[in-house]
Amino acid sequence: MQVTETNVDGLKREFSVVIPAAELGTRLDERLISLKDEVRIKGFRPGKVPLNYLKRLYGRSAMAEIVQSMLSEVARDTLAQRNEKAVSQPNYKLPEDEQESLKVLEGSADLSYTMSYEVMPDVSLANFGEIAVERPVYKASDEDIDVQLKQLAESTRAFATKNAAAATGDRVTVSYVGKIDGETFPGGTDENAVLTIGDGRFIPGFEEQLVGLSTGDEKTITVTFPADYAAKDLAGKEATFDVSVKAVASADPAVVDDQLAERLGLANLAALRDTVRTQIEQQYKIASDQKLKRQLLDELDKRHDFPLPPALVEQEFDSIWRQINDQLQRDGRTYADEGTTEEAARADYRKIAERRVRLGLIMSEVGERNKIEVTDEETQRALRAQMRNFPGQEQAIANYYRQSPEAMAALRAPVFEQKVVDYILELAKVTDKPVTREELLREDEGVL
Repeated sequence: MQVTETNVDGLKREFSVVIPAAELGTRLDERLISLKDEVRIKGFRPGKVPLNYLKRLYGRSAMAEIVQSMLSEVARDTLAQRNEKAVSQPNYKLPEDEQESLKVLEGSADLSYTMSYEVMPDVSLANFGEIAVERPVYKASDEDIDVQLKQLAESTRAFATKNAAAATGDRVTVSYVGKIDGETFPGGTDENAVLTIGDGRFIPGFEEQLVGLSTGDEKTITVTFPADYAAKDLAGKEATFDVSVKAVASADPAVVDDQLAERLGLANLAALRDTVRTQIEQQYKIASDQKLKRQLLDELDKRHDFPLPPALVEQEFDSIWRQINDQLQRDGRTYADEGTTEEAARADYRKIAERRVRLGLIMSEVGERNKIEVTDEETQRALRAQMRNFPGQEQAIANYYRQSPEAMAALRAPVFEQKVVDYILELAKVTDKPVTREELLREDEGVL
């Protein structure tokens, strides 16, 4: 066998491979000898079928299997000898001439082909001890607790039907038929819509025009859809709604007291305040950890520079680009609506793809060097968390992940990434930085 490197271009490798017919023939004889004890052919005792007869019956199919096996064997041995790691399965360019291929299968010609692959780059890790990041810190205040308690009190108020005109804060049950230019439109009709006047969950101006109506009243309401309305065919258009009021109910006062705590299953208001404080601080911790992680990833991206495998970048870009275009199509928007062009968007998202691949390779290298792995217990914990997102379908979700290695790998990936991030943060210089609530909860631009 002869394997000759013919081209090196960055991370791309190409080889010319020649496997002599004699070597293929030896492999074929070994395979046919093993078949003698396996096949049952009429007229021959088990194990007594002549080799030439077996070759006539099974030679081509057995040789095809041998060729496939040797392709993998050559690739594996070449990578091992060169101490390289391929990005994905190698590409093979086999003989295209049908007669030449037939000769190979018959054992009368050498197998000559081209093998190519991309290799993983050498990742030289930065000194993590030189990385300095700031952890944004905000402690929940009594005012934060009070705001949350007030929202809880308002959301758990009881409503009682009233025989009076609707006012702001009342809950109104209506049926309506929406029309544009006198014609009904999809999604513009409802028989039992329930809304609270003042919540602002309907089209601007709709709720306000219900003030003063009583049960049994009918009214035609005129509104204009916002210019940035999600459904593009409705955006900016004027519509009328023929409304019939079915019921008006007023809410009990929103009182923060022991009774509110009891309605929520807690002993008293003090216990409720403690619970709310814990929940809020957990939310703030999640926001803080996310911003800290973003800073760290920015530093890692900035401090590492190595060639990226084109195949991985292209794969990541295709995934991002498909998601972006699917989202635009669902929203009925264009690149012009987003203030850009397709060409500019492609360039921006390719940079994002390159960043993700670079960070992924860094994470992988850190994990491999430091033997960071996701344990079975951590995998099961992630699986249980995923199952909780689908009440009533827990068993189906569990079966899906256990039967799909790809899905299970996707489940472990964020756990592995977080463990690597935690490892690096232990080595980096992390200082706490007090921030306002608004600063902590402000969304960062870009992507992780």
